[in-house]
Amino acid sequence: MSGKPKLHYFNGRGRMESIRWLLAAAGVEFEECFLETKDDLTKLQKDGSLLFQQVPMVEIDGMKMVQSRAIGNYIATKYNLYGKDLKERALIDMYVEAIIDLNELLMTHTFQPADKKEQHFATIVDKATNRYFPVYEKVLKDHGQDFLVGNQFSRADVQLLETLLMAEECKPDILAKFPLLQSFKARISNIPTIKKFLQPGSQRKPPLQEKDVPKLMKIFH
Repeated sequence: MSGKPKLHYFNGRGRMESIRWLLAAAGVEFEECFLETKDDLTKLQKDGSLLFQQVPMVEIDGMKMVQSRAIGNYIATKYNLYGKDLKERALIDMYVEAIIDLNELLMTHTFQPADKKEQHFATIVDKATNRYFPVYEKVLKDHGQDFLVGNQFSRADVQLLETLLMAEECKPDILAKFPLLQSFKARISNIPTIKKFLQPGSQRKPPLQEKDVPKLMKIFH
């Protein structure tokens, strides 16, 4: 039996993408088992693999882990991406929770009805540029270091980069007023494990397209 983590989800970003990013950043190879039909999900539910009947689910270290935050915490701790002490971990948690809030907005954009898309897009841009990005820009300016917390690479850096790139897919010039975040993006993208994950052919998933939504609905509803 392979010792690699095994990820159970659909073949797309969703709530598994941040987990893929963390494993890739840690240099950990992983396998993926894609849900293609509702029957695939039902099978996992019926055989007791899903504690709360939901995916993402990750098989790792003899466990079948669910709940994306719990999975992320475990991976970050196991691979030393969670700071040097409790205070650093608290900072990382605060930064990551805010990143997740923005990520949720970005992820759900494709699912908005046509008449709500424009307003939803405006909300994304407003919150990204007025609530979230200024905080990270200030953090980098105040301590003058390469990484968000403790001057060492952590899950906060990984997940911020993931979300910066998603935001740029949504609006290419969204970082125009944030020079330190632009530098941060270039710097973190050049870390060898991240650089590899950003190459074509990696297990990173492309943005969800509207044409993919009906297939997802058939799996999950």
